[in-house]
Amino acid sequence: MSTSRRTLLGATLGGAAGAALGGLPAATAHAASWQQKWAPSASSDGMRAFETIEDDRADSHTSASPHIFATGNNWRFNMHMVDRDTSTDRQRHEVTGLRNGSGSNYLKWTEGQTWRVTYSMYIPSSLKATTTFTHIMQMKQPGAGSAPIVVQSLRRVNGTQTIELKLFESDTLVGRTNLEPLHNKWTDVDFQIKVGNGSAGSVRWILKSGGSTVIDASKTGDTFLADRVRPKWGIYRSLGDTSGSLQDCYLLLTNMRGYQLV
Repeated sequence: MSTSRRTLLGATLGGAAGAALGGLPAATAHAASWQQKWAPSASSDGMRAFETIEDDRADSHTSASPHIFATGNNWRFNMHMVDRDTSTDRQRHEVTGLRNGSGSNYLKWTEGQTWRVTYSMYIPSSLKATTTFTHIMQMKQPGAGSAPIVVQSLRRVNGTQTIELKLFESDTLVGRTNLEPLHNKWTDVDFQIKVGNGSAGSVRWILKSGGSTVIDASKTGDTFLADRVRPKWGIYRSLGDTSGSLQDCYLLLTNMRGYQLV
């Protein structure tokens, strides 16, 4: 496996706001443009790039800690079959939020704002889609007990491994595509969200592989619960899979960038 490939999706970020779809504000000559607000380096910032780290919260497998760490230019998330979350029917190793520097200097996504994150992810064939939930990115309200707002998931559909994006509360499918062609290679993600209640909210989800667009899908829908929205990345999966797909696995992320439409 080579980790030298680094696609920044810069071509999609040039100019004003680009070709915004699905309820996201269209670019105008005098108004909104994407402004970079977050550009961490795994090699220099390490885990300081994130607001919080949820690494084996139940101390279920301390001999393998840390499960989340920076290695070279990548952030790596390791998941072992013995790992358990505080709810023992599931596993969770995730990072949350976009931090600049140290302390409380993290970005806050609030109602009415439009944000964009781009990054590259490496999904090995050991990280398979499952019949129950396997989330590798979420949008959530901070704090315990709140449901996800948006989930990017690996899901088996009629026996086929897929990767999908959903608006969680309404169970609205934004888009879905075959996962297997994306295994064992770098895939570029471009995720955009307008934070809003009901039809005031919207998302756009783009995946690219080998320079070709795999999916570009948009939906209008509720993207706000309360307080603010915070991204999460990592592996969060149920142990209830019935397809035999669960095994030791990992996920790599690199070139993480955050932009606000201002």
